[in-house]
Parts: sequence; structure tokens; C-alpha cells
Amino acid sequence: MIGTRERLVLYALLTSLTSLSIDALLPGLRDIGAEVTAAPPLSTQHIITLFIFGMAFGELLMGPLSDAVGRKRALLLGLAIYVAGTIIAGLAGGLETVVLGRFLQGVGVAGPKIATRAMIRDQFEGDAMARIMSFMFTLFILVPMLAPSLAQGLIFLGGWRSVFAAYLAIAGLLGLWLVVRQPETLPVARRIPFRPALLFLNGCRILSNRRVTLLIVATGLVFGAQLLYLSTAADLFFDAYGVRETFPFYFALLATGMGLASFLNARLVQRFGMEAMARAAFTGLASIALLMMLTSLCYGDRLPFAVLMTFLYAVFFAIGVLFGNLNAMAMQSLGEVAGFGASLIASVSSFVATLFAVGLGALYDGTAVNLSMGFLVAGFVSLVLAEVALRSDASPVSAAR
Repeated sequence: MIGTRERLVLYALLTSLTSLSIDALLPGLRDIGAEVTAAPPLSTQHIITLFIFGMAFGELLMGPLSDAVGRKRALLLGLAIYVAGTIIAGLAGGLETVVLGRFLQGVGVAGPKIATRAMIRDQFEGDAMARIMSFMFTLFILVPMLAPSLAQGLIFLGGWRSVFAAYLAIAGLLGLWLVVRQPETLPVARRIPFRPALLFLNGCRILSNRRVTLLIVATGLVFGAQLLYLSTAADLFFDAYGVRETFPFYFALLATGMGLASFLNARLVQRFGMEAMARAAFTGLASIALLMMLTSLCYGDRLPFAVLMTFLYAVFFAIGVLFGNLNAMAMQSLGEVAGFGASLIASVSSFVATLFAVGLGALYDGTAVNLSMGFLVAGFVSLVLAEVALRSDASPVSAAR
């Protein structure tokens, strides 16, 4: 029988495939743009944002599928689609094909992302679930700390396509580990048939829950602020500050803020409760974003690099506290529809995040001004939405069968 520690490591690595698929490519975006042909309106930003867009579609499928056939089968299907997208992108001769492969990678990575959350919901609930998610996220945060540096080494040795070869190997190893060690967590008696009419009815029940819906949008805005950073960070560090070779180091340094926050949250959440922790983090994010925006306006075109890094570290610390708690808060009200509910939470929040990041990313001008604007909008609006949500009914959603 798989132990709790091994289970957490496996879940963290499966979940980290999403982050790995984003962060490991950041050092290679300029190389991809230089080698493959770009056709407007596509740009290298879309290698990141349309991966998230594909993930949003995959999440709509994988949640109800995991409720119908079990978590393991849905997860393995997702890994298979991910492998297909990885091969297409790795062999691509033009940016359109790279983006197509990335879209399919996004669809496929939704399997591990959604199924692992549903597995956790099958086994834990309440503050205990928030604690498990925070511990998992602490392990997960090692990926953005290490991935850009390791990927930069791979790119130096074998070009940007070698990153996709690494994706193939990792997906294969995780799939094998899952098959051999992880038991199914959803008994046949609790499965919900995959029927369109039933999905529509359960979807309406989930989205009519004001608490869940508001938390979904708040999650999407927070994720959108992070996605805006991810899609513009490489260009921002290079254009405004001339940082390129050392970019992975600074990226990893910022990731430690999220890791530290997740570790502290895992220690404190059962003492103070996930709602209190989330409320404090929302307030902190909004306050930091406002100060960053005002400081950006005072300095004009460019913040001093040390000031920028300080603000970004504080922002990512707040986001690190939020991620484990936000998902647990929304999942808490799902009850019998955990798989489909996780799917809707992830999918709708990904759509919100993509629209947010693409919209503000189009305003990128080589400075940190639009990034600070994005943090400010996301922080303030998500704070308001979360406060309304936390005052709403927390009764679990019952499933239509």
C-alpha cells in the first residue's frame, strides 16, 4: 500500500507537470521565436497563454470523466494526450505548429491536474485538505525553482527541442509510477455516469452556488496575474534590465517566496483556518499591488531592479498562501461532485486567467508598469469577490444522478 509521503510526492510531481510545462520553456522562448516562423497575430507569448487555454478545455473533460471512469484512467488518458502534444510541438517547423502542440499539451495536462485534486478530495476534507494541498504545493514549488536553470542547460546542449524530449521522459516515468503504485480512490458505487444531460444539470448546480462561482473568478484573477508575469517575464528581464543568462536564478529566487508561503500555510492553516489565512493573503496581495503600482508611476519607465524583485517576492508570497486555500475553499462546497467541480473550478478559472493575461499582455511596453497594473486589478477585485463569497452559504452541492 502506498504511504502518505510517497502519495504526496507522486501527487506533487503529477501536478507540477503543469508548472514544468510552462517554466522550463521560459529560457527558450526567444530561441523558439528566432528559429520558427511567426505569423501575426501569434507571438511567443502565446506559447504560454494558449497552453493554459488548452488546459481549460481539457479540464472540462477530465473532471466528469474522472467521476465516471475513475481517477487513474482519466489521469492516464490525460498523460497520453500530453505526450501527443509534446511530440507535435517538439518536431514543429513553424510557430503555428508549436502552438498547436502546446494547446494539446494543455488539454492533456488537465488529466493529472484535475485527477490529483479529486484524489485528495476523495481522501481528505476541510482544513486537513488545505493542509495536504499546501504541503503538496511546497513540494510542487521546487519545479519553478529548478526548471528554468535545468532547461537552460538542456537548451545550451541540445537546443529548445531537447526540453520537449525531457517532457516525454518525465510523463512516461510518472505514468509508470502511477500504474504500479497508486490505487484507485473512487469506488465504483460512487461514480457518476458520463451523460451530457447529467453534466449540464450538475454544472448548473455547481455554478449556481454563489460561493463556488465567486471563488472560481477570484482564483482566475490571481492565476491570471501570475500568468501575466510568466508570459512577459523573460522579455521584461531582458528588455528593461538586460538580464538573460541569470534569469533562471532570479526566477528561482521568486519561486522561493511561494514555497515559503505554502510551507508556512501548511503549518498554520489548521490553527487559524483556511478562510482567515486566505483573507489575510488577499489583503496583503491587494496592498502590495497598490504600493507597487504607485511606486511604478513615481519612477516612470523603470523600477530599480532591487525594488522590482522585492515587490515580486512579496506578491508571490501572498499568491503562495492563496493557492492551497482557494482551491480547498471552493472544493469544500462540492460534496458528491468533486471531480466535475474540480474540473469547472480549474477550467473556468483558467479561462478567466487567460483572458486577463492576454488582455493585459497586449499592453506590454518593455517596462513593469502593466505588470504592476495587473497585480493591482487582480488583487483588489479578487479581494472583494472573496469577501462576498466567504459570507455566502457553504452548504455542499448535491449531485443529480
